[in-house]
Amino acid sequence: MKRLSGLFLLLGLLLMTAVTVVAQPNSKLENKPYADLRRWHLGFSVGVQTLDFRFINNGYITSDGRSWFMEQPSFSPGFNVTGLVDLRLSKYFNLRCSPGMYFGNRDVKFIDVKSGQTESQNIKSTYVVLPFDLKFSAQRYRNCRPYIVGGVMPAFDVAKKRSDFLMLNGFDMFLTIGFGCDFYLPFFKLNPEIKFCFGLVDVLKHDRPDLADDPLRLDVTRSVSKVTSQMFVLSFYFE
Repeated sequence: MKRLSGLFLLLGLLLMTAVTVVAQPNSKLENKPYADLRRWHLGFSVGVQTLDFRFINNGYITSDGRSWFMEQPSFSPGFNVTGLVDLRLSKYFNLRCSPGMYFGNRDVKFIDVKSGQTESQNIKSTYVVLPFDLKFSAQRYRNCRPYIVGGVMPAFDVAKKRSDFLMLNGFDMFLTIGFGCDFYLPFFKLNPEIKFCFGLVDVLKHDRPDLADDPLRLDVTRSVSKVTSQMFVLSFYFE
């Protein structure tokens, strides 16, 4: 996760630097000088993200002395697209709602500590999200304006579920925090934004009557006491 998140972070910073060069011409004229005075405005975003799990393994030991350990050894980039409704609260604060969809998957490995046996599962997720963020912006300098953002993001996983080692509940809630920069271009405003999302609820479905005849999968589910989600998101807003 750290390696892929670091790559996204470096990519985002490089893009911010490149846009800064474009947005800062030799003249001191400001692009879209009245853009931040609007009471509200609309926009959209596209971006990439990685999905992660945080497992709390409980050390459950099966009747034959086996103990399973869960981890997510690799990460795959996903895709996200959202709309945007931005409400100006004051000179420095904005309230933002950006409903949309996040598409991604996670590869999970289950390891039997005693024998070294491994099992794996690919969990695909399609989230319908409704983030609410409070945006605090610094003073504008020519054609750029850095900001920080934080809020909450309810998420509903609408991907089709099937019986497997782990099954997830359809609802999740994230605490989000991030930063970005508004770049004022001649015809629109471009905002590269990096955001970290931390799941607040246990998304693992513990009651699994469908595994009554599958002791292996049931033992794996019993070996985890809690599973929470995490995301690293790189988005580009067009306003």
